[in-house]
Amino acid sequence: MDRTNPDFASLQAFTFDVDGVLTDGGITYLDDGRELKTFNVQDGAATKQLLDAGIGVAWITGRESAMVTRRARELGVTHLYQGQSDKRAAFMDFLARIGTPAELTAHVGDDLPDLDLFELAGTGIAVPNAHPEVLARADWITTLPGGRGVVRELAELVLKARGLWRWDLRT
Repeated sequence: MDRTNPDFASLQAFTFDVDGVLTDGGITYLDDGRELKTFNVQDGAATKQLLDAGIGVAWITGRESAMVTRRARELGVTHLYQGQSDKRAAFMDFLARIGTPAELTAHVGDDLPDLDLFELAGTGIAVPNAHPEVLARADWITTLPGGRGVVRELAELVLKARGLWRWDLRT
């Protein structure tokens, strides 16, 4: 994918890191041991739009969290890989399950473990608040930071490129 003129219409699947991409990367621990994460509501609606358009979606994360399981279930994300110290196996399993080649898949990440998936995916996408090495190796950098509408931004680009965006402003 060309950094200045990406072909978003060709993407058939996305894999997303969770902490730092679907959230702002913060984790709040409560006294009773529970943790809190905040997900963007527009990202949730955009995830459903991608799935409804037949675009594969997987979440691949190094951490385990009941909240991530719950959010994935709410949105219909059936390809959820948690506790992945090596994200490559999860990425390849996802592609095998949906029958999509790696070159038509984008991985969206923010930290060093995501670089392995940048090498496997056809397109590596970083959020602007990503680690400098991730930014340097990304094929595309979103305008919105992690947890602030990254999925919405990408879904709009893909759906517009495919002629499936229904909400164009009329003048």
